[in-house]
Amino acid sequence: MSLASSSAVSPPTPHERVASSLARQGMMNHLGVQLVSATVGRVELSLPYGDKVTQQQGGFHGGAIGALADIAGGYAALTVAPEGMEVVTIEYKINFLNSLQGGQIHAIGQVTKAGKRVIVCSAEVVHIASDGQQTPCAVMQQTLTAVPQTY
Repeated sequence: MSLASSSAVSPPTPHERVASSLARQGMMNHLGVQLVSATVGRVELSLPYGDKVTQQQGGFHGGAIGALADIAGGYAALTVAPEGMEVVTIEYKINFLNSLQGGQIHAIGQVTKAGKRVIVCSAEVVHIASDGQQTPCAVMQQTLTAVPQTY
């Protein structure tokens, strides 16, 4: 075995890459966002219900729902971005469908198309009640671009 081949470091898996970046997200950590899964082009995140994420009527706040959708789509984009790059959102459009209480919300972000300059993603957010019942909360489409990683 040559010295070069024994010292080669394999690139991180999509799950490792997303988990490492998510750990640096102050807002997501503050809200309690958890990584459920990450594969090439697809990321699922969860956010438990709590007083940090509610609006005045007690349901999940639209800002929390939108942030979770944005980050799920963004991390789906990260899984297809070149190594050494991060991604930032250029824009997104979200439709809110429901705001429910209790349980948790899950966002599933998926890459629709990865181009040379922009990555288009979508995300679906669902509420999962304590009895397992799932209700759609939001759908989002976003455009992102890769930027050099600065850390």
